[in-house]
Amino acid sequence: MLCVSVSLCLCVSVSLCLLLSVILKTLLHLRHNAWMQHAAADEHPAGWAEARLLRECVVERTRGSGPGGQRRNKVATGVRVRHEPTGLVAEAGERREPEANRRMAVFRLRVLLALEVRVKRVGPTALWRSRCSGGKVSISSGHADFPAVLAEILDVLAMKGWQLREASEDWGGTASQWVKVLKAEPRAFERLNAERAVVGLGRLR
Repeated sequence: MLCVSVSLCLCVSVSLCLLLSVILKTLLHLRHNAWMQHAAADEHPAGWAEARLLRECVVERTRGSGPGGQRRNKVATGVRVRHEPTGLVAEAGERREPEANRRMAVFRLRVLLALEVRVKRVGPTALWRSRCSGGKVSISSGHADFPAVLAEILDVLAMKGWQLREASEDWGGTASQWVKVLKAEPRAFERLNAERAVVGLGRLR
């Protein structure tokens, strides 16, 4: 009788844990969807002003890594930035100065947002028009505008079913120029090919 009671209690405990896990995941999903709807009604968060973006982030100091000697091992010069609505985290610790690492971590977070967050577009942004001229998309991977331009390309591709030529002809710039920007961030180019595979399109090289 005791064994049956213990087994019943264990089953109830496991069921409650599973139920709580489902509820927690559902709440997090709803929170994320609500934020996505907010983001979709506005410009992409990869291009937000820094002050606005950081209002949604937790910034922490960490011990830096890389060159710098003993001082870097004793002083927390590294920076970790966590975007609360999405859970995306970016870090930087290769510089000696905390401020330089903070700027790099924020830039890396912007790239992550460009990769992971999709926003509906109604037309090319002013930034896009300033960067796209004569079919050429002028942007380097280290430029402050790169994450926002990358986000716009991925958003339009998602809207166009990952059809590269159709997307580029509609938005401006050539398909080869779009590929050049995507290859500047290898994860973006891999994302394009992964999404194309899902919808039955061939892999791009």
